Amino acid sequence: MSFRPAHRHTEEYSMPHKPGQVVVVTGASGGIGRATAKAFGARGARVALLARGESGLAGAAADVRAGGGVALEIPTDVADPDQVEAAAALTEETFGPIDVWVNVAFTSVFSPFAEITAAEYKRVTEVSYLGYVYATMTALRRMRPRDTGTIVQVGSALAYRGIPLQSAYCGAKHAIQGFHESLRCELLHDNSNVHVTMVQMPAVNTPQFSWVLSRLPNQAQPVPPIYQPEVAARGVLYAADHPARREYWVGASTAGTLIANAIAPGLLDRYLARTGFASQQTNRPRPPDAPVNLWEPADGTGGRDFGSHGIFDKKSLRVSPQLWASQHHGLLGATTGVLAGATAMAVARVRR
Repeated sequence: MSFRPAHRHTEEYSMPHKPGQVVVVTGASGGIGRATAKAFGARGARVALLARGESGLAGAAADVRAGGGVALEIPTDVADPDQVEAAAALTEETFGPIDVWVNVAFTSVFSPFAEITAAEYKRVTEVSYLGYVYATMTALRRMRPRDTGTIVQVGSALAYRGIPLQSAYCGAKHAIQGFHESLRCELLHDNSNVHVTMVQMPAVNTPQFSWVLSRLPNQAQPVPPIYQPEVAARGVLYAADHPARREYWVGASTAGTLIANAIAPGLLDRYLARTGFASQQTNRPRPPDAPVNLWEPADGTGGRDFGSHGIFDKKSLRVSPQLWASQHHGLLGATTGVLAGATAMAVARVRR
């Protein structure tokens, strides 16, 4: 009779990050994916970088190497499961078994739903939802037989709460949330030591607002408050190291949105109907010659490297107290309980 250790899905469980950890990051050429790849590289990881844009991939690889990591650039469209499978095979052939897989790659359309074409909606769904599904399938084919590994799904507050002008993206994030919950239940049922966790992001200053397909009259922007990609990356790395938790929240706006939606979703509908159009645009007209990355990468061959950051550096926050709270909610809860108890005792003494 073979002995199998009990599954390690308690929230106290953490995965030590070993030197030379093998990590795959999709959407690694810019934004959150690139900041995440750079952060893994800074602690000596071997990072496979998956994205379509070759100029962006080259820049991301330079970032990883500058921090002391090892980089492997693999041009990949995650909407094609064969390309994802080939990328995983090349990663393990080059680096060895994959320890952590981070799904970030997405695309979007900023537009009223009535103005989106069927082809555009399908493309967003194929990249932003099915890309996660295909990548997770590919990772699990390798991790489950070894009974080890972590998959981090980069989500959003919009996985719980849809907003106007982003119906395709919101639909994809909602789909990922349901997929993630279903898969996590199956892994728990199977007593698996493979972990899947999700990091719900706030508005982040990424290059997507310079290359997204937009039909808005003015320049698209993230809904403030806006955070820098490095804040998001810290959340991803923490989740990868502590993958037993089902999800983490980054940003006070994420917490506020999810709580408000749970308490008063109808009221939030009306609030977003009033504010959601203006808050997603600046007061500057949309550049008529802006690139569009829906079908082809804006940072591909002949294109420029956009980097991790978007065009909203001056408006963006570099820290998130909510991220700390999400990482330490046990300590926070215990402290709150102690304070509440002490307050109750003090009140009782006063009343005597």
